[in-house]
Amino acid sequence: MMIEKAFILAAGLGSRLRPYTDTMPKPMVPVNGQPIIDYAIAELVAHGVCEIVVNTSYCAEILQNHLKTIDSAKIIISHEDERLETGGGIKKALHHFGDEAFYIINGDALWQDPRESHKAALSQLATLWDSSKMDILLLCMDCKDFEANEINGDYTIDANGKAQRSLDKSGSHMFTGIRICHPRVFEQSPDGYFSFLELMDKAEENDRLYAANYEGLWHHISTPEDLQRVDAHYREGQNAAG
Repeated sequence: MMIEKAFILAAGLGSRLRPYTDTMPKPMVPVNGQPIIDYAIAELVAHGVCEIVVNTSYCAEILQNHLKTIDSAKIIISHEDERLETGGGIKKALHHFGDEAFYIINGDALWQDPRESHKAALSQLATLWDSSKMDILLLCMDCKDFEANEINGDYTIDANGKAQRSLDKSGSHMFTGIRICHPRVFEQSPDGYFSFLELMDKAEENDRLYAANYEGLWHHISTPEDLQRVDAHYREGQNAAG
């Protein structure tokens, strides 16, 4: 299935990444000289997405001015005078998606796909997406294949691909912040401030939360040390390619 629209969550404070986020939103923090959000936008466009909604709040003008320079896709700004959290932020802009499934990507998501095109994060999700049985499809990384200072086993994936959240973080997989969602999961959700995690739990309760195992590189950027490690990785890769 071709997914043609996406939502990028970019309204957060990114407080754990200070001092980098003292003067800019986290999606604008550069990795190898390029804002983190640009990598996600490039991947979305490469996989057929033509319309991207981005929510803004903290240091909004900096991000909005940058997004005006991007012409590879239609960028729609959904500004929040007061932050609505992940669920409320998406619901505010839900009218842009009609009855179509769409990608949701955290504004700090950064990944590098395997060489095999069918294992690329976005194409893998689109291929596995089945609207008849899924409300949300998560992209997850096996904790055994992940190198980071902070590893949380957010979910366990059963033999049928269903995801179960691990409340004590002892699950087999970490959630990458990349997913496909159908708008119907927002039915009967609250207005205003609420977390999208509530809808993920709702989908799980209804046996409609699934997950895919990602085999590429997902870069978890939470702290300044994470950022410095990832930035060095990209710079080394660029030097090797050059």
